[in-house]
This record gives sequence, structure tokens and C-alpha cells, in this order.
Amino acid sequence: MAEQTIHFDDGAAYEQMMGIWSRFAGEIFLDWLAPPQGLRWIDIGCGNGAFTELLVERCGPLEVQGIDPSEEQLAFARTRPAARVAKFHQGNAMVLPFADGSFDAAVMALVLVFVPDPAKGVSEMVRVVAPGGLVVTYMWDMLGGGFPLDPIYDEIKAMGVAATRPPRMDASRIEALRGLWIGAGLEDVQTREITVHRTFASFDDFWTTNLKSPAIRPAVAAMKAGDVEMLISRVRAGLPADADGRITYSARAHAIRGRRPK
Repeated sequence: MAEQTIHFDDGAAYEQMMGIWSRFAGEIFLDWLAPPQGLRWIDIGCGNGAFTELLVERCGPLEVQGIDPSEEQLAFARTRPAARVAKFHQGNAMVLPFADGSFDAAVMALVLVFVPDPAKGVSEMVRVVAPGGLVVTYMWDMLGGGFPLDPIYDEIKAMGVAATRPPRMDASRIEALRGLWIGAGLEDVQTREITVHRTFASFDDFWTTNLKSPAIRPAVAAMKAGDVEMLISRVRAGLPADADGRITYSARAHAIRGRRPK
């Protein structure tokens, strides 16, 4: 496994590669949460604002503050309609620039495995919500075959090629999430799985879209041309197309919710 850091530096590319998946999962996640309207939210690791947009569209928030380390992602987020309500700031999930009890709800959408110290990230979520506030996340099942890029990652690994992965994939397990939430002193902790499906117009659409990944792109670029062709052939074989050439497959996320004690 490679040690390099994954840098998300292109908001438009992220939207095509992962933002659409995030929205599919985020819709189900918000249905499950069923939060009241008019809350003050913090969206930690907001990236290009894919989930932030859902918060603004569906939850009638009084306030939304988005935090992310990537200025390139934030620049894209600020172009979204959500920016009429949400404010976006560069920052670190483990050192949030807000006072204790500033929000009614704290969320991380597809972020926790990128936080070097997940327990510290969760403790910061707890700190910035008021007593009784929501602390929630959903994260792809990185170790159980639920990640949308697994059809490529699995074949890269089988070919013995190193590709960068997030530093704390273990934090995506349901048991790990529950342990983090209980360990942070949260109450009414509940979990669920979220399964979503996405259809690509063709294999070429699937391949070019997922090659926008800042982890997969450099791994493929470093391969010999013949190995790239072999990789494409192996991935194609694992994703049969329908009669119209479309590729449909699923991804799975783990979600958790809890409340800060009053």
C-alpha cells in the first residue's frame, strides 16, 4: 500500500467521480436522520459541497458552515446554489475553528477515513455541537467491498500495482464507528447500511470518470501501456454491460448517528 497523501484538488472532477455517488447516499442518509428544519449545521470535510447542497435543499438550515482543507474544492463549493446559505472555510477536521456548542448538528460525509486521528475528529464534532445536538456521519465500507472505486482498485491490487488509499480505512467499519461514537460519550447511537446504485452510459464513461480519482490516476499513469490495457480488460470483464452498453453497479456505506448528552 502506498504511503502518499490523496489530494482532492479539482472540484469539478470530484463532482463527476464521487459527488454523484455522495448525493445518492446522502439522500438516503438524510431520509434516515429526518432532522428538523432550521438547525445550525457544520459540514466537516465538505469538499466541493456535494452534501452541503443536500443540506440546504432539504433541511431548511438556519446556518451551514463548511470546512475543508482543499481551497480548490472550496472554490467549486462556493459556485453552488447552496452558497446562498452556506459559508465555506479552509480548515482541519481535528482543530475546528468554532467555539464549543456553536451548532445543532455536525456531519462528516465520506470523510472519516481521511482524518489521521478519527477519535480526535469525532471529539471535535462533539465539542462544537450544543448539548442534545446531532453528531453524524456516513462513510463507504472501505474494507468490505463497498467503495465505488473498488472495481478498479481490486484489479490494480491483483496485478501487484501499488495505489494510494486513505490512511484510516479501518474507521469505516460499523464496529469501529460504533466504538468511536460510544467512546466520545454520545447517546442514542444508531447505525445502518446504505446501498446505492449508479449507471454509466458505457464502459468508456465509467473508465474516464473514475480515472479522475487523484489516487487511481497517478497509479495508472505510472503503468506500462500493455499493463494499462490488461487492467482495462480485467475491469471490463468484472462489469458486464446491459444490451445498451450501460454499466450499473452498487456501492455501500455505513452510517451512524448519536447525540451529545444534555
